[in-house]
Amino acid sequence: MPQASGAGYNYRIQGQDRIAVTFFGEGAASEGDFHSALNFAATLRAQTLFYCRNNMYAISTPIDDQYAGDGIAVRGVSYGMPSIRVDGNDIFAIYHATKTARELIIKEKRPVTIEAISYRIGDHSTSDFSQRYRDEEEMKKWQELLAKFSSPIDRLEKYLSRRKLITPEYTEKLRTNAKNQVRDALKSSTLELLPEVGELFTDVYDEIPEHIKEQRQ
Repeated sequence: MPQASGAGYNYRIQGQDRIAVTFFGEGAASEGDFHSALNFAATLRAQTLFYCRNNMYAISTPIDDQYAGDGIAVRGVSYGMPSIRVDGNDIFAIYHATKTARELIIKEKRPVTIEAISYRIGDHSTSDFSQRYRDEEEMKKWQELLAKFSSPIDRLEKYLSRRKLITPEYTEKLRTNAKNQVRDALKSSTLELLPEVGELFTDVYDEIPEHIKEQRQ
């Protein structure tokens, strides 16, 4: 995020028609450099867009344990920049908010914050097991909500279908091709030879520190 502030500052003083964009989760907004980045961007009038995806969990930490205020968008306001909260599952709301934010950044030479509200129904990563910190009742509530409003992909598919821009046959072909690409990539990757363990310690330091040498030994 601080790098995005610096890049946006450079674009502003160079008079360039471009902006820097940094994407982060609400968990990252609990880090100290988040505040430094927003403060620098606001005071230097950097051409930077801060885009927060608030999916209610910073890995295993729920938003109730992250902040007591009204989300992330209000933090942009507190630093003196225009901010907006949008439905993170609505592609058109996101597109419109981002397009408007870019226009405002270029016109007024100031940063903007967008907070997109969503929810992570799956694990954070392959090393995560979300059932350890989310009970069945909570998951049931969100699954019912998702079934009511549909996922972002399903919502867009329904919109395009109603406008007759795609057909069921096209959608099925698209999904099949995507699955085949993933399967082929997985098969290909399993044939790759793993590097030697010693490669963990190369191409990082010009001169390897003593504590890294000890780890290697």
